[in-house]
Amino acid sequence: MPGFLPVEIAVQDAAGVRIALGGGAARVELCQALGLGGLTPSAGLVEAAVELARAASAASFVHVLVRPRGGGFVYDRDEVEAIVRDIRSARSLGADGVVVGALTDAGALDLATIVAFLDAAAGLDVTVHRAVDAATDPLAAVAALAGTGVRRVLTSGGAADCRAGLPTLARMASEVRGSVEVMAGGGVGVDDIGALAAIGVDAVHLSARRHDERGGPSGPGGGEIGFDATDAELVRAAVAAAQASVRA
Repeated sequence: MPGFLPVEIAVQDAAGVRIALGGGAARVELCQALGLGGLTPSAGLVEAAVELARAASAASFVHVLVRPRGGGFVYDRDEVEAIVRDIRSARSLGADGVVVGALTDAGALDLATIVAFLDAAAGLDVTVHRAVDAATDPLAAVAALAGTGVRRVLTSGGAADCRAGLPTLARMASEVRGSVEVMAGGGVGVDDIGALAAIGVDAVHLSARRHDERGGPSGPGGGEIGFDATDAELVRAAVAAAQASVRA
């Protein structure tokens, strides 16, 4: 494990992959529609991202978010099957990992579905995303991942952002240390990274984005003007803060 806190950047296009990895990020979470919390990226984008990462460095990693829609994380049979198919597709395209999650109607982690996702991943690095923060008991949801084969969990500690969730994040990191990596995410800013390192989380996750109005008018039916883009300065600042951090 590196001596400094690894930084994961959520990106939604090829430019974001270049910027994140060029700025020193340990890996990217590849998705689309960050404004909705992130959705499954297209096969073409996954393929391009993997090619860019391989060209950048043998140590660059592309983790693909597999989430079929916005909203909650209770999925029906058709949605689970779509997620399984997308996991297999990401694996076939050379992704290093997938980011998934599912809850039961009662608000617990849906372990049976998580196991189906792990089977489809067939050895890929698996992260469970912030579905755990929507669980009735986020601490119990994270603890339930121990021994499943899930590598890490992305969480704000069940709070609106990592600052509010700091005490719970500290408990999570302590209670599952050695079995599941805890990656802090949710409103992470450069100034938060030192405090997160100090409580013992294993990594930090942020989108490091800014609004970009290039691309011309969207016109009727095209949504809002502009789009979110990865900011190179923010990526570099986050990586620098992580490298300067003292880990618990």
